[in-house]
This record gives sequence, C-alpha cells and structure tokens, in this order.
Amino acid sequence: MKNKIVLLTLLASTSVWAADPPPQNVIGLSSSASVEVTKDLLSVTLSATRDGTDAASVQSALKQALDAALAEAKRAAKPGQIDVQTGNFSLFPRYSPKGGITGWQGTAELGIEGRDIPGIAKLTGRITTMTIARVGSGLSKEQREKVESAVAAEAIASYRAKATDYAKQFGFSGYTVREVNVNSNEPMSYSSAPMVRMNAKSADASESLPVELGKGTVTVTVNGTVQMTK
Repeated sequence: MKNKIVLLTLLASTSVWAADPPPQNVIGLSSSASVEVTKDLLSVTLSATRDGTDAASVQSALKQALDAALAEAKRAAKPGQIDVQTGNFSLFPRYSPKGGITGWQGTAELGIEGRDIPGIAKLTGRITTMTIARVGSGLSKEQREKVESAVAAEAIASYRAKATDYAKQFGFSGYTVREVNVNSNEPMSYSSAPMVRMNAKSADASESLPVELGKGTVTVTVNGTVQMTK
C-alpha cells in the first residue's frame, strides 16, 4: 500500500511539472537613456591625524580637533543646504621592527555636504583644526527628480521600440511584457584633493575652497524579457 502511495505521488508531481513547460519565444532586452545635468551637491570630508606615545593623549587631541571643527560647522549648518556629520574615528598602535608598541596614531573625520556651495566653501576655510581629505560632487535629490522622469520615459520608449522591431524580425506580430526592471544611476564623484582649481594661495586657512562642480550624467536603464506573440 505504501509503494502505491509513493507511486501516485510521483505521478502527480510529474504531471504538474509537465503542465508547466519552459517558456518559448521569449527574448531579453535592455535599453538606456542619459542626460547631462549641472551638479548641485558638494561633499567635503575633513580629517585630522594625531600621534603620540600615549593612546589616551592621542585620543584626547583628536577629540579636541573634532569638537572645534564640529562647533564651527554647526554654526553654519542649514538642513539640505549645509549638513554636518561626524565620520570615522580610529586609533591604532605603531609597532617597532621587533614587535613592541612604540606609539599611537589616530584619525578623525568630519563630513560636510549640501547645496549651498559658496557656504560650504567658506566654511571649510574657517575650520583650522582639520584638513581637507576628499571632495565629492553630485546631484541632489531635487535636481535628479527634475530630469529622471523624462529620461525614464525615453528609456522605456526605446525598450518598447526594440521589442516591437525584434518581434517583427522573428516573424511575430507583437509582444507582451513578462518582466521589466527600471534602474537609475548617477554616482557621486570624488577627488582625493581639493578640486582642480585649488592653488597655493588657497592653502591659507582663511581662504575659501575653490570649487568647480562640473556636469553629472543621469542614466536610466530598462531591462527585462518580453513574450513574442503571433
């Protein structure tokens, strides 16, 4: 009796698999569209490095540098325009060739980001306890949303045109969409030093950070599969 039940179960499973044949006349497609937009978001990472023979004193010196920079940055902070955020704070030992600890070194970071480009540039010049480690530029959410819908419509229209054309070339009259994904991309670009217009004069802490944001590209990609139909 048990063997019959197992056999019936296997037959039932086989019939289910047979009722779901692999898809046919399906093609995968991809299409994209891009637009160049003026960047409006500046990101600056400031850092301080301290070293010494005692871990506690190094940590204290880093904290003093960060606290002073943070106090200056908070006075200028405006939501969406100048946003301030603490970053990495690390402390690690230095070793001698024989393996013993000879001292300690630490790093603290402060991030400043926003759309008030002149304000951020001036703020970085007023912070004297930290130096500029990285400068990034990109598009704000508001700037991206201004163009993303139009770029997505262009990419989708291109995808549909490809689907229609390929279906006809394969001898079909049309298609239906099986699955589709729409993705957008505009990565933040970074420089390890202040932007290309930095010069010797700007090394003075009283000077504003020279900034050239340039252009950014918003790209929308559509990919998926379509079922060609007679």
